[in-house]
Amino acid sequence: MPRDPKDRLIVALDVDSLDSATRLVDTLAGQVTRFKIGSQLFTAAGPPAVDAVRKRGGEVFLDLKFHDIPNTVDGAAREAVRLGVFMFNVHASGGRAMMTAAASGAAEAAHTQGLPRPLVIAVTVLTSFDRAALAGELHIASSVEGHVLHLCGLASEAGLDGNVASPNEIRAIRNAMGRAWTIVTPGVRPAGSERHDQSRVATPHAAVAAGADYLVVGRPITPPPHPPPAAEGILAEMRA
Repeated sequence: MPRDPKDRLIVALDVDSLDSATRLVDTLAGQVTRFKIGSQLFTAAGPPAVDAVRKRGGEVFLDLKFHDIPNTVDGAAREAVRLGVFMFNVHASGGRAMMTAAASGAAEAAHTQGLPRPLVIAVTVLTSFDRAALAGELHIASSVEGHVLHLCGLASEAGLDGNVASPNEIRAIRNAMGRAWTIVTPGVRPAGSERHDQSRVATPHAAVAAGADYLVVGRPITPPPHPPPAAEGILAEMRA
């Protein structure tokens, strides 16, 4: 895991155009080295969004949460390797066979093409969910933490490298999965900021202290006119 906070902070490029994304990357040059490209930007701009970040010296977490039959996810994992991303994710609820296909597809593509193998991580329970939604909408009787730990175990058995975890579950996951397991945490909000649509949140300092390896931050940083000072505030809390 990188130790420098600027290598651990991942800024979410949740914008609607390639121009908006590149302006953010250029604005944050020197402060942030890693960026998340998710469904909105990838749908709007496609693979050129990944290329644009990489040409500017950044690294990409491809946040498309693959969730399909194993053969389809295997193919998607191979394409993620070709794009040169440093990390991508799949939905753990797709099951062990699907996650195994993602891990093996990424490893085989990296080997045959002579490229670095990306980290492959699992999405367990979305940070917009709480226990009431888990039980009432998905009919899952377990607590959020219990279900997260169950899915982390499946992901580890399938050969994945870590998981996306809300701040509330970081300590339990670290204790259960060990130091080598990569924990990527969204739902990070500076002290006093709005939760927006996140149900399980924490400050950057609390998330790092609990054991998160990477923090994904979007709306507290990206709105104009002041992304650089907002990013610096997050980095300062991470260093505290």
